[in-house]
Amino acid sequence: MKNMAKMLFRAQAPPLPLNWSNPSGDPAGKHYIDAFTPSERASAPPPVPPGLFMPASINKYHCDTARTISDKMEAYIDGICDAICSAWNKWQSSATLVGVVINAVTAGGGQVVGPTWLPTILADAPMSTLQEAKYSMSIASAISLGWLAYQATIKVPGLPWYPAFATVPSPVAPPVPNVPCPVVALIQVPVPVMSMTLRGQMIAFLGDPTAQHSQVLFASIAGAFEACFILWQTTTQVTKVIGTGPVPTFAPPVVPVGPVVGGVGNMVPGGFS
Repeated sequence: MKNMAKMLFRAQAPPLPLNWSNPSGDPAGKHYIDAFTPSERASAPPPVPPGLFMPASINKYHCDTARTISDKMEAYIDGICDAICSAWNKWQSSATLVGVVINAVTAGGGQVVGPTWLPTILADAPMSTLQEAKYSMSIASAISLGWLAYQATIKVPGLPWYPAFATVPSPVAPPVPNVPCPVVALIQVPVPVMSMTLRGQMIAFLGDPTAQHSQVLFASIAGAFEACFILWQTTTQVTKVIGTGPVPTFAPPVVPVGPVVGGVGNMVPGGFS
């Protein structure tokens, strides 16, 4: 996530200082040139890949400023992405899918229950300056609320999770785990965790659209989160949903086997794996 966020930040190439133009004409242009030595007027080009910010000119002091601020912003992005991933990992290890309804082989419905991300993100997020604290609170609040809204939409769409439950030779089916499937196979509405939604929420929580570099930062974090989320949907499996239920037609010896009707499936924590 951190590498994706920095790549997206670089793609927007914000210059430092902002809105700079070299003085020209007399006497401003001459004074500007005379103020620096030849080596200061033409500094070394930025490294490849460049920093997050591009110098507005090849003036040594512009290059030094862009390099310094880039290092600070990179450290911030690393820190906030680590905090987000820590919260994501904590959620994934403890979240469960409960109340899945089972009829014969088919499972449907249910709801996902998991911890909110906000406390974990804020516990690990960069807070060394007042501005970092504001950015971290805005990002954490947007992602935490977005994930909570997304989580509430997840349902099982009627999947053949329990093939053994078609013919059960007992009055109650023994506990059986579901057939694993990727998260993307479930019913879900991912709009709350998409880039445009998250970016808008971050801006709203910050409440200061003129804050320096906030637009680029939020777009980069939101875009990186969306990219990782899409990958997570396809690579994470839904497992350990333990199903059981009654077999009302079981009446040996006339009816020695029957299907589960009105069964229930509940996930063991760690089932999103």
